[in-house]
Amino acid sequence: MAAVPAETVHELAPARPSRRRPVVIQGGMGVAVSGWRLAREVARAGHLGVVSGTAMDAVLARTLQDGDPGGHYRRALDAFPSRPMVERVLASYYVEGGKAPDAPYKPIPKLTLQTARAGQELGVLGNFAEVWLAKEGLGPHAVVGINCLEKVQMATPTAILGAMLAGVDYVLMGAGIPREIPQLLRSLAKGEKGAITADVLGGTLHRTITVDPQDLLGDDLPALERPDFLAIVSVDQLASYLHRDPEIRPDGFVVERPPAGGHSAPPRGKMQLDEHGDPVYGARDEADLTKMAAIGLPFWMAGAYGTPEQVAEAVAAGAVGVQVGTLFALSLDSGLTAGARGQLLDRLRAGALTVRNDPRASPTGFPFKVAQLEGTASELPVYEARPRLCDLSYLRQPYQRPDGEVGYRCASEPVHMYVKKGGAEEDTRGRKCLCNGLMANIGLGQHRKDGYVEDLLVTLGQDLAGAYELIKRHTQGWRAVQALQYLQEHLPSVRLAAV
Repeated sequence: MAAVPAETVHELAPARPSRRRPVVIQGGMGVAVSGWRLAREVARAGHLGVVSGTAMDAVLARTLQDGDPGGHYRRALDAFPSRPMVERVLASYYVEGGKAPDAPYKPIPKLTLQTARAGQELGVLGNFAEVWLAKEGLGPHAVVGINCLEKVQMATPTAILGAMLAGVDYVLMGAGIPREIPQLLRSLAKGEKGAITADVLGGTLHRTITVDPQDLLGDDLPALERPDFLAIVSVDQLASYLHRDPEIRPDGFVVERPPAGGHSAPPRGKMQLDEHGDPVYGARDEADLTKMAAIGLPFWMAGAYGTPEQVAEAVAAGAVGVQVGTLFALSLDSGLTAGARGQLLDRLRAGALTVRNDPRASPTGFPFKVAQLEGTASELPVYEARPRLCDLSYLRQPYQRPDGEVGYRCASEPVHMYVKKGGAEEDTRGRKCLCNGLMANIGLGQHRKDGYVEDLLVTLGQDLAGAYELIKRHTQGWRAVQALQYLQEHLPSVRLAAV
């Protein structure tokens, strides 16, 4: 974890009306694995359904090119306040009846510190549609959130604006120190330009990533409400730092332990690997729950909290509840393709599903959980057979070039290009293309002109105890509501916590 800077203690900000605090937060996973269908089912059941806010511009563009089966995204776009913006995106990407199955998807604008207007509009609309569909017809008491990654910061302002236009209730963010998100939410709620500081390697100038609601929507901009913000943290020291100053204070925390799926913070101190090559975590990497409770903000536990016993343990320690990802990612309501889910459930039935915490897979340098599945990029031969190509580019790192301008590089791009941009060749070893793998997981993988088809790369949490129990009870797979019922078996009653 990055060093936590000291900060002056300020007076508390005025209290604001609290939203409902459900016991279970369904984690925001992958690219549209936590899609609108899953989030909708969880929210309908009285808990916090969360959509992934990662790469929603690509999800929208590719779904439209597939003909928008069922017409769901077009129905959502019909509710967007600016029809001209919608028409521009439909004209660019919608294909009546869908493109040929083996035809490549049309590229979309790449993220930069100043993403082209067409890219901003696509990002706003993609996130709007996902949240709108998750909330459609559920009523005022259902709560829906969006999960964004600090590591994909060039997409953050437009993603959050789109979600707020759809009435999102919660924003969740981790994979870094999200100290500027509360101010971003306040600015956007006022209809003002929102900005976050850009993390530019070697940068000598202060640069920002902005979105201007007035510029994008003009007179079509409606009144916006600020969603609650939950910061995802790994240790209590970071939670304490974020709590000190009302300017950066979130409305609550998700305390994520190392076994959680996706990216995880590296171990504190010198990196040590176990016999499988996974990072070894210790007591310094665990949050002190007594100190978390003493902060006074609501918090949820995540990472190996996927059984009824673990849920009850979290509540007894002072948590509102838990955030759970893996049980929902494997559920029949998630966005995984039927083939990917079937392979994962087969491994569960055989008692043979394993998840590695690969310290090299992610180009971000953060450890990344990878489910070990035949025929996916988790296997070395499959990984090595993929031509290195960075075309989606969500994890590109901005850096300052010798001429003072900003360049972009990704440790998973072709090695010679990365080195030419000043990167170290050793940083490219073992790096996998998460962007394309995660798109393939949901059936939106790229078919290249040379015939190459992107392979899957599935991420799950490492604690599979709950999943093994559910597959015994529901041998053909389970729905999200069945996972919710299971998780709450040791609580006094199925409830919504009012905090």
